[in-house]
Amino acid sequence: MKDLQYRVKGSASKEMLVDLTYKGSSENRKVVIFSHGFKGFKDWGCFPLVSRFFAEKNFVFVKFNFSHNGTTLENPSHFKDLESFGNNNFSKELYDLDKVISWICSKFKSPEITLLGHSRGGGISMLKASSDTRIKNVVSWASPSNFLNRMPEDRISLWKEKGVVFVYNGRTKQNMPLYLQFYTDCIEHKERLDIQKAVSNLSIPQLIIHGDSDPTVLVKEAKDLHKWNPKSELFILKDANHVFGASHPYNTEKLPTDLQFVVDKTIFFINQ
Repeated sequence: MKDLQYRVKGSASKEMLVDLTYKGSSENRKVVIFSHGFKGFKDWGCFPLVSRFFAEKNFVFVKFNFSHNGTTLENPSHFKDLESFGNNNFSKELYDLDKVISWICSKFKSPEITLLGHSRGGGISMLKASSDTRIKNVVSWASPSNFLNRMPEDRISLWKEKGVVFVYNGRTKQNMPLYLQFYTDCIEHKERLDIQKAVSNLSIPQLIIHGDSDPTVLVKEAKDLHKWNPKSELFILKDANHVFGASHPYNTEKLPTDLQFVVDKTIFFINQ
């Protein structure tokens, strides 16, 4: 098994850590590019185990930290750069993902690329897949159907007044800033960030996976995605939560039952 790490320049020329995991030769392999979610990072919980599982099934698995996710090159699993976190936005993440795709295309000959994302990373993957002909499939795990309707009006007023709002991270006990630029970027690029429009225009295979006990992103959002793209495949996992039974840190060498279902379903879908 090969676990290789590279640095790729992302938004504002900030370097991103990009991991490649594969078994044997990397030639003529299907490539899966995985995008993490909000308050996430490439090595959260089971993600390293997931990457090895895909590699065992003859994929090249790519995971990376978005340039402004709040981690650093020296501390890729800890939020040591809250200033970057506060200055992150959807446009920067789309730019980052594009840079990773371009890097993969320069490294491999005619790669067959699947974009896979968890939560917010799934939304970014869907937006990117709808506008990039290099992508062959797109898969979302527990992902929202709308990026632009998640902030109550009274909070937006406070945001405009203060220039910053704070998001509490229950795991790390950090108050994480989101500067007003996040909101203004959403308004300025609302057409480009319209997931409904992106999904409705998809011409490649799409798989939507969601747990029906997800308290973070309700299962209705997965059903909406499927409604907007009736050719998509919808897989709803009974009693599964937002992270499909995973946690951080995760120190077992076996995937949680729900996440194993999700991984198996994703691999079967890509191989069809």
